[in-house]
Amino acid sequence: MKQLILGLAATLMMTTAHAEPTATGDLGLVIERAKGSVLLVDQSDRAALARIEGLGDLSHASLVYSPDQRFAYVFGRDGGLTKIDIVTRQIVNRVVQAGNAIGGAISDDGQLVAVSNYEPGGVRVFDAETLEMVADIPTDSKTIGLVDAPGRRFVFTMWDSGETWIADFNKGDPEITKISDMGKNPYDALITANGRTYITGLFGEDGLTALDLWAETPEPIRVLPDYGRGQEEMPVYKMPHLEGWALTGREFVLPAVGHHEVLWIDSDTLTETGRTKTHGQPVFAMARPDGRQVWVNFAHPLNNTIQVIDSVSKDIIHEFKPGPAVLHMEFTPRGHEVWLSVRDANKVMVYDTQTFEKLREIEADSPSGIFFTARAHRTGL
Repeated sequence: MKQLILGLAATLMMTTAHAEPTATGDLGLVIERAKGSVLLVDQSDRAALARIEGLGDLSHASLVYSPDQRFAYVFGRDGGLTKIDIVTRQIVNRVVQAGNAIGGAISDDGQLVAVSNYEPGGVRVFDAETLEMVADIPTDSKTIGLVDAPGRRFVFTMWDSGETWIADFNKGDPEITKISDMGKNPYDALITANGRTYITGLFGEDGLTALDLWAETPEPIRVLPDYGRGQEEMPVYKMPHLEGWALTGREFVLPAVGHHEVLWIDSDTLTETGRTKTHGQPVFAMARPDGRQVWVNFAHPLNNTIQVIDSVSKDIIHEFKPGPAVLHMEFTPRGHEVWLSVRDANKVMVYDTQTFEKLREIEADSPSGIFFTARAHRTGL
């Protein structure tokens, strides 16, 4: 028996000695929205490694990662939830769970994946291993702003009713807390990295609404309630994505809906501290990981431009035009580079964030969202 065990151990060592190990920490996925595919990329090599196809309608897609960074869960516009193994570079499971979905989240323990739906509305929650549904939470409304919160919780908001719900899965079946009077037509939301503050943007009225999730009974907190009043309303060409809001030190940087500016808000008091005029209507205002810079892209028809704002002076320090339809930005985990999806040029472009030099172009088919695996370890992403 001892010789058999030694022989098996030797065989295993020989087998693994010749296997090429795969590390996931340097990888990421780029959504190719036109063809229902994703592109697996390597940050250090600045290269595409593989294309994975068959993900359905990715016209408004996002994804999250498992805690070990191996699996990506892709949320498609067609209600599809697709689980991808980025080590084997293939789809391992896929379910179409609704008619029209608008993103999702993964629980802090990595065991539950939740999907936010427009049609039929509500939130559906799945086992991350099997993609079997474990909870169906109807809301009688389009749901938006779905995020994970510490303690095996999900937070989401209703477009129609203006409510925010907290679904706590800590004891198995969800315990639902409902918070009303969040405002008219909330359109997106974010949660801070510490899991404390949840903020919704409002489309139907001026201002924003926040919740302190550390409070025993969270109550709506109105933020910038008079913003926009008395000013001429501008057409909104594309709604800002609030998960792209920046936190730089003690200040949030928020894209202003329908205005050519970003807003600066104290993260403790939630009061305005400044405004920066911009090239166009901001879509994403994203902070470099150290918080010193904020990179901003814009809605159509001014979406060929990027502006970089210094977070100390609040001044624009650099502007350039990567190409037509810059849809998304993603920083490397320590922020030395930024990757841009330039949809109508069919390229992902990589820039140095200190010198602003272009380092590489990667061919991609109508690229949109870029998601590096470092997101696996960040709340709300």
